[in-house]
Amino acid sequence: MISFLLLLVGLGLVIYGASIFVDAASSLAKAYKIPNIVIGLTVVAFGTSAPEFTVSAYAAYTGNTDIAIGNVVGSNIFNIFFILGITAIILPLTVLKNTVLKEIPLSLLAAIVLYILVNDVLLSQGTENLITFGDGLILLSFFVIFMYYLINLTKNSQEDENLTIKSMSKPKSLIFIVIGLVLLVVGGKVFVDNAVNIALGLGMSQALVGLTIVAAGTSLPELATSVVATLKKNSDIAVGNIVGSNIFNVFFILGSSALISPLPKGNIIDLDMYVCIIASLLLFGTCYVFGKNKITKIEGIFFLLCYFLYIGYQISQI
Repeated sequence: MISFLLLLVGLGLVIYGASIFVDAASSLAKAYKIPNIVIGLTVVAFGTSAPEFTVSAYAAYTGNTDIAIGNVVGSNIFNIFFILGITAIILPLTVLKNTVLKEIPLSLLAAIVLYILVNDVLLSQGTENLITFGDGLILLSFFVIFMYYLINLTKNSQEDENLTIKSMSKPKSLIFIVIGLVLLVVGGKVFVDNAVNIALGLGMSQALVGLTIVAAGTSLPELATSVVATLKKNSDIAVGNIVGSNIFNVFFILGSSALISPLPKGNIIDLDMYVCIIASLLLFGTCYVFGKNKITKIEGIFFLLCYFLYIGYQISQI
């Protein structure tokens, strides 16, 4: 029980730290006249994925690599099946054509690239399945291409992102940036340490905890952002937030984590990778093949059922 409480405390510190960091960094960037769209694509994007980044990076640093990989794979599954399922039930989602034709396929590519890089024994006759330093550089290279694509997309649209940015003095911004980073680091440590304790106490593998408890917990910012956007009838933001997060998770978070320490596949099985790939395939098929750029309530219910079936299978394996 204490470990569960500390897990929640750690998660709260990470989420609050990310919020403080985003507000302060955005204010500082605005003070230096950096365009809103650049702030949105960098500072805010990092902020919503900061929980995944902090947890995976610290897990890699401490050698708990099952949690690092499981967190990303589980978060991507949770994002599509659970978050988009919930939001589509609240209100059918209209998806921008550009998201359907370019960004969703890119998130599918991310899942496939991850499967290839982590299956060294099966695909390249290696001696161990792991994401190496070189693999991390490959993932980060994809991330640079993704950022280049986004910046060019926004330039072509000739629209500046409408962000509400809190006004702070430069010294206050710097202080809050430091506070936010400290909370992220401390919260990440508390969260990972107690996730490991829970895994040991319940007889669960670190991989399973990463795929379920950790993945759902670190995806709370995406859940909140997507639900709020849907209630405001900004469904394109709701879907874009999820797709962008999935791309960010694989290319940036796992790429960065692999630079800290090689990430063995461990107890992450191919089924988890397949579900991650299938989730992106179903999202693409729903929007492009069946839905004409829409996700209906029925499809949202189907997504939720897929998630509960996946979790049910995971629990049955304990």
